[in-house]
Order: sequence, then structure tokens, then C-alpha cells
Amino acid sequence: MANKRKPIHTPSATGAGGGVGAAGPNAARPQMNFRQGLNDTTARSEAKGTRPTATPTSIREVLTMMVLHVCKKIIFFDTSLKVPLYLGSLFIVSLIGDFLPYPKTYLARTDNLFNVYFVKLGWAWTLLFSFPYLAMTSITICCGDNQRLLRNHLPRLGIATVFWFVWTKLFNIIESSYGRCSVRGFDAKTGCLKAGHLWNGFDISGHAFILIYSSLVLMEEARPIIGWESIKDLLRNEEHNRNNNDTSQTSNPLKSLKDEDLKALKYFYNRFTPTIRLFFIGMTMLQLLWDLMLVGTMLYHHRMVEKVLSGIIAVVTWFVTYRAWYPIPTVLPDPVGKGMFNYQSISKPEIGLRRRASLLQHGGSSSTTAGVNANSTPGSKEIPKFMGMPLYAARQPFNPTTAGAANVGSNASPLEGSGSGVQGSFVSSHLYGSRVGSSGGISSSAGSNYSNSDFNHPSYARYRSRFERFES
Repeated sequence: MANKRKPIHTPSATGAGGGVGAAGPNAARPQMNFRQGLNDTTARSEAKGTRPTATPTSIREVLTMMVLHVCKKIIFFDTSLKVPLYLGSLFIVSLIGDFLPYPKTYLARTDNLFNVYFVKLGWAWTLLFSFPYLAMTSITICCGDNQRLLRNHLPRLGIATVFWFVWTKLFNIIESSYGRCSVRGFDAKTGCLKAGHLWNGFDISGHAFILIYSSLVLMEEARPIIGWESIKDLLRNEEHNRNNNDTSQTSNPLKSLKDEDLKALKYFYNRFTPTIRLFFIGMTMLQLLWDLMLVGTMLYHHRMVEKVLSGIIAVVTWFVTYRAWYPIPTVLPDPVGKGMFNYQSISKPEIGLRRRASLLQHGGSSSTTAGVNANSTPGSKEIPKFMGMPLYAARQPFNPTTAGAANVGSNASPLEGSGSGVQGSFVSSHLYGSRVGSSGGISSSAGSNYSNSDFNHPSYARYRSRFERFES
């Protein structure tokens, strides 16, 4: 029968007079299985050898993480699909619009609200969101190093601005130099337009260029938000390790930082993280607006060749800078997200389904079976077991080239092969393993052993005799 559990802490029943069993409030107090009167904070401080846990997450934090997750899915769309989608839609949609004009909508008007106040000032809006975001994220991962910020990160936006200015000016020069007025007598674009006439030239779409290039720049500069929340856990663990002189954890990327850098990182992270999240959401909304306006440009403005060419220039400019130039370690500026530590280097192992190699293949290797060598013989494969019993036995195929070379005895089965110890009976090896005699071959003697050690156990004697009679 089960016994009643005894209390761990028995309260004292000593009365005021010191006698045992004296009447008093302690005599009627129930016996409890926990430590009475112990402060919860004191109990937690007594725990040794445990790492600090994360603080409780509020509902507001959960909702914020949900919004950030959706924004990441939007802005970090796969570039291997996004770039072909940009160029392909510019070609197909614009080509259709050149021959079959689309129905007019609000986006077809050049004086629409989005075109006047956003697209016309597209690069200013891009810098308005990306510059503070870059400054706050870079100063945080650089642990307050202003020189590193000015030298290694801010020049990226300066280079992007130079490319934007050069390309847009070049587009205007090409249109003015290689065009003509609809009325004779005007050689300059400015005079033709002032007179109320039309200037026909090769007008490379500046709208398509600025919209695509701004979207790609916003996507690249927003990448520091990936893994940003993990910095909080890294800071907590590293502070715990330094306070307790714990050197066992070597995977923390903050381990190489100085104490001053760690304090600066904690200060800037706690101070800028809410603002960084807000700017990241704004960058996502701005990119959605640029994509919407790009659709309007495809449908109603410029010709197909002018839009496709501007899109190609935007993609090439982005690729040369962010994918070819900045990743070079010996050339400034640094790539996005590079600082005094790498918080984005933690990657999850890839988990895939692999097909088990057939055991009927002689000498075949199985990538999913531990301890199996590709050059090992079938008899040396490690067979998985459950509760000490093999799940299956390795099949050993019959080799016809050595079938009659070394037959052992007249009672040998026609399926049995040579006495090399590798080839054996297909039936016996499939069920119990090969019978190995003193000469290394298969023998029907009573003293023979089986390659499967479990079948040599005395409890299998009855089955061994039946099996030997079956083979004979």
C-alpha cells in the first residue's frame, strides 16, 4: 500500500514554557511541504549554476513582434524573384500598354497626390527613413564608435545619392540632346516647352529608376533588423558570464568585447530599439508605396523601352554596390550589418529527409546510418537494435563468380557461397546471419557459430536445429 508522504519541514510545537506539546498557536498549525516564511526573491538568489531567463513578455511586445514579422516578410522578399519580377513586369505590362491602352484611373493623372508629394520627392523620402535607421543601427553594433559609423556605414547612402543624381541628370541630358520639338524652329527642350509645344525625345523613365532603386536600397539597409532581438539575449548571457567569471560559454559573439564596449552596446540598444522598430515599419510602408506607384508607371507613363532600360540601370547599380562592392572586406564602406560583433552568424542546421540506402547493395554506403563506412563489407555494418535485439539483419547477396570455388561439405545449400566470410547464404544471412565454421566458411556442424551473435544464444537452440534441418 502507498504510504502517506511525510512533510519536509515540521513546525516546532514548543510552547512558551518550553514544554513539548504545550497548547498554543503552533500546536494547531498544519504541517506543510514547503519552506514557510521564505521570501521568493531569496529563494531564487540561492539557485546556483543557472543562467538568467528572459523577462516576461507583455501583450504589447507580442503584438509588436507580430507586426515586425509581417514587415520582414514584405520587405525581405527574395531578390532572386523580386528582380526578375520587376524587369519582367516592366516588359510585359508596358508592352501591352503600348498597343492596348489601359483604362484611365486616378494613377494615370500626373497631378495625383502620390505622384506630386511622394514620387517627385522619392529620394528625399527614402533618405528620410533610411538615414536615421542606418545611423541608429550602426552606432549600436559599433558600440558607440562614431568614427566607425562615419567611415564604414554612412558612405553607403552617400554613394547611393551620387548614383541617383548622376543617372537622373544623364537621363535629362539624353532626352534634351536626342530629341526634337513638335514644331520647327525650336532646337532646345526648354524653349519648346515654354512655347506650349511637345518635345519628342528618348525619355528614359526616371520614375521607374527611382522607384526600383529606392526599393532595393531600402531592402538592403533594413537588414540589420534580422536577428536584432537576439542581441538582448546575448547581452544578458554575457553579463551573467562576466559577473560569475564563467568561461564555459565560447559561442557568445560578445565575448571579445571590452567592458566599455559592452556597456555602450547595452545603452544604445535599450535606447534606440523602439525607434528602430518604428523606422523599420515606416520603411516597409514606403516600399509598398513605391511598388504601387511603379504599377502606375507601368500602366500609363513612358514607353516600354524607356522603362525597361531604366529598370536595368537601377538593378545593375544596386548589384554593383551592395552585392559586388560592399562585401569586399578590404574596401570601404562595410556591408550592411557589420560591426564589432556578428549577431547574425547563428544559423539553424538544415534538416532534410534522406532516403536510406538499400541493404541489398553490396558494399553500399548509407548516409543516415551511424558508423557505416562506404568501403566496409556488409558483414561489418552496424545493425540498429531496439531493447538489445536487432531490428533486422544485413542481407548478404550471392556472388555467382565464387559460387563453386569453395563449397564446404556436401550438405551445403546451393545458395551458399564461398568461405571467405563475406559471402553467405541469402536465406540464413537475411534471417540470422551466416554460419561460420572453423575454416571460415559455412558449416553444418554442431559447433558452428553464426555471424549474428544473438542467434548463438542458448535460447535459440530449438530454432537453430530447425534452421539447420531446413538448409540440409
